[in-house]
Amino acid sequence: MLLEDILMHNHAFVENKDYEAYVTNSVPDKHAVILTCMDTRLTELLPKAMNFKNGDVKILKTAGAIIKNPYGSVMRSILVAVHALQADEVYVIGHHDCGMSSLDADEFLEHIKAHGIEEEKITNLPVDAYEWFEGFDHVEDSVKSSVDLIENHPLLPDDVPVHGLVIDPKTGKIDVVINGYQ
Repeated sequence: MLLEDILMHNHAFVENKDYEAYVTNSVPDKHAVILTCMDTRLTELLPKAMNFKNGDVKILKTAGAIIKNPYGSVMRSILVAVHALQADEVYVIGHHDCGMSSLDADEFLEHIKAHGIEEEKITNLPVDAYEWFEGFDHVEDSVKSSVDLIENHPLLPDDVPVHGLVIDPKTGKIDVVINGYQ
């Protein structure tokens, strides 16, 4: 089982003091916070492609690097990074070939039902499930939407640049969608 493997590895990791290679503090060395996708292809690729190492930046991950709620936990985390952890810049980084592109809410909700979730629970959600699970057609448009929401938040200082980027998960090539300095 995976949990047993994790705990066995962790015991050796601690015992051998392998953690020492990752010691840093809570303030990001490069004073930035990144909102990106939870896609597994980006876990190591994205920091390497941007020349970041452990401790350089705060990294938040959501499905599709999407933020829709200006008062949800993702925006709260960005504001904490800026106001309490010295992040001077925000980066929203989507990627090509994202699973959230053209996500079909009807099909996705059928998957949820197939896992034993009753229709009544879906209907009684405090949000419109079809809108909540809506994907996007173009990653650049999704990045622009997230940048806009962050950039226009009343608690984000005007002098904090918010950048929008798209990375290719096959090559690591990064394209600028929005240059927050301009």
